Amino acid sequence: MTADHAPLTTLIDKASRLGPVPYAAIWPCSAHALGGAIEAAKHDILKPILVGDRQTLEKTAAESGLSLDGCRIVDAADPASAVRKGIELIHAGEAQGLTKGSLHTDTFMQGVIARDSGLRTSRRMSHVFALAVPGYPDLVLASDAAINIGPDLMTKRDIVQNAIDLHHGLGLGTPRVALLSAVETINTRIQGTLDAASLCKMADRGEITGGVLDGPLAMDVAINEGAARTKGLVSDVAGRAQILIAPDLEAGNILVKTLSFMAGAASAGIVLGAKVPVLLTSRADDAQARLASAAIGALYARHLQSGNRA
Repeated sequence: MTADHAPLTTLIDKASRLGPVPYAAIWPCSAHALGGAIEAAKHDILKPILVGDRQTLEKTAAESGLSLDGCRIVDAADPASAVRKGIELIHAGEAQGLTKGSLHTDTFMQGVIARDSGLRTSRRMSHVFALAVPGYPDLVLASDAAINIGPDLMTKRDIVQNAIDLHHGLGLGTPRVALLSAVETINTRIQGTLDAASLCKMADRGEITGGVLDGPLAMDVAINEGAARTKGLVSDVAGRAQILIAPDLEAGNILVKTLSFMAGAASAGIVLGAKVPVLLTSRADDAQARLASAAIGALYARHLQSGNRA
């Protein structure tokens, strides 16, 4: 990361100063996954408990030049059993979050969302990307680009609330939330505009709390004050949005990848709505992205431990 990514590096520094938070690292049996867990430990952000096949972990560490000194290992025969043992660590109070290693996302998340996992809450789980976009002053939270494919209104309500709660949990204050669509007016043929208007009314009536919402807003109006002025839009959110809520997963995924690969944004990701934070890192994530995700996970785990949960 560079100086352009200051909103994320600031969170990494903050998490490091506060000290490590215990996390169950599920099946970190590749050099990439194991290295990420050990790097987070070196920065005093996470205290990883490595849940996986001991022999494979030791072999991976030896081949990658990584040291397992000081790392606790919980032996598990396969990825599915590693997920179960990681969840047991949560219920035993020995870990405050989960992070995905080198197992398939489906295997990981199926264990988390299972009805008998004990991790489900009244909220729908959703994914949030935290993005530091060069030239934009604030950290941007974008959701949902990874879990909920075509969310209905009540799912969107949870997506919005989860993102707002994360913004508060990171110590960033009351967020400005843009409900994205293609236009700024209600169009009965564009479901996203109807949902955006409904979500704003839900916020007015206290069904969504902690944020300032506006929508529908097109992307240019949401993030560019000049565009908002040109279109004559008077809004507390327009031009200065800190949370971007996509109408569906396709739009959200395209949004995040465009900001990352064309605008040079640095990103981190987290799943919210469970009893503990869940970190979903990708094999494509570099070391800094994994470190940023760890920092966000550690900070939000502290927030939940302090009693700030839905």
